[in-house]
Order: sequence, then structure tokens, then C-alpha cells
Amino acid sequence: MKKTVAFGWVFYTGDDKNLEPHKTGKWMYFFSDRTVATKLCEKSINDKVVVSAKHRDGTDGVICFYLHYDDMVAHRRTIKFFLDNNLIRRSKSGKLYDISFKLDDQTRAGEYGDDFHSGIKLSKFIDLNTGEWIV
Repeated sequence: MKKTVAFGWVFYTGDDKNLEPHKTGKWMYFFSDRTVATKLCEKSINDKVVVSAKHRDGTDGVICFYLHYDDMVAHRRTIKFFLDNNLIRRSKSGKLYDISFKLDDQTRAGEYGDDFHSGIKLSKFIDLNTGEWIV
């Protein structure tokens, strides 16, 4: 695993860095403890969940776990990692929040907030009420 700090981010990469720019996106987790962010990124690379991850170089911010949008095996692996590490919030009723996968092309185009619409959401893979796989 390689760790690099640049431009306000801490980058983690594994051996296989074959991510095609126009096919790459990320599942994100917002953190409030940098120590936890570091551990999650290192674990995601060392356990070969993803080939690349990064987090903001601050005490809080976002972690991005990178994969190709069309790699369903990688989506399942990453979602399982999120579930196993309690990275998906639940409502008071216990329902999982329908988090979104974001393409890097959407980030480069400045799609944030109300301008961002994901074609891939957690509900494509998981029943949000039961937490069971549907795909």
C-alpha cells in the first residue's frame, strides 16, 4: 500500500491502480475523527476492498472509496465493507439511508447538492428496511 499526502488529501493506493477516469466513481463516508478515517482507508486497501481511497487531510471531512461504476462485484464488496464497519447511517426506525455512488465525471462537472443526481444508489443493492441483499 502506498500513502501520499497532497492538495489537502491523503491518498491510499494498492498494487492494482487500473482505474479508468471516465468509469471511476466513489462511495463516500463523512468522518469526524481522522484516526478512524486513516484506519478505514488502510483497511479498505489492505483487504482489497478497493484499489484506491482518500480522505481529507483534516480532523473531519469525507472519505472516498474508488471503483468502476460497472463493476458490480466491487460495488458489493464496498457496500459489504460499509455495512461491516457501520458506515451507513440509519433512520430512527432502523432503515438504512439510501446513500449514492458518485462518478468522478460528476465531481469534475461541479455536480454537488441539488445539482447532483446519482444513477447508482444503495437501494439498487440492499433492501433499506431489512439490510438484505437484493442483487
